[in-house]
Amino acid sequence: MRRTAAELFRRQGYHGTGVSQIVEESGAPSGSLYFHVPGGKTELAIEAVTAAGRDIGRGIEYLLESSEDVAEAIERVLDYVAGDLRDSDYEHGCPVGTVALDTASTSEAIRLACRTIFDDWAAKVSVRLRAAGWGKKAADDEALVVVALIEGALLLARARRDTDPLEAMARHVRTTLTKPPARSRGRKRAKA
Repeated sequence: MRRTAAELFRRQGYHGTGVSQIVEESGAPSGSLYFHVPGGKTELAIEAVTAAGRDIGRGIEYLLESSEDVAEAIERVLDYVAGDLRDSDYEHGCPVGTVALDTASTSEAIRLACRTIFDDWAAKVSVRLRAAGWGKKAADDEALVVVALIEGALLLARARRDTDPLEAMARHVRTTLTKPPARSRGRKRAKA
């Protein structure tokens, strides 16, 4: 049921997906949802977002480690997202992003589950940037920007039914992540 829920959420969103559809498409017996998931759709959404988000996180981590060049590694993440989107005929959104959009103002528990996953993805990007020579604060900030840009580019690509936003982001990444930013000029230098 979790996998089915995650798949339906990424295509239809949280509110566009009914409990009966999840049960029916998962092949689970009627009434089994509340037996296995007593918290109903909310608990199922948290479990589905968490499981799907962790799977995606493992893929992000793998792709981030696939190249010595940090910009190229992030481009590989974008290429994967673009390919999945094209292969699904622009139906596959991010299961975490679609649920977050639908529920962030109505369910604190689901919002926190989505935030946890987004924070995990950003942490993976930050670790990769730090390995490429970025300072912690700059890497943390840039990692949030990268995750936000991916989510936004994915949303725009679905709405446009083309991958141009993801390709534009890849070009942006190539120019902005080629080398670590210069150290802050505002720090005091140690006396010699």
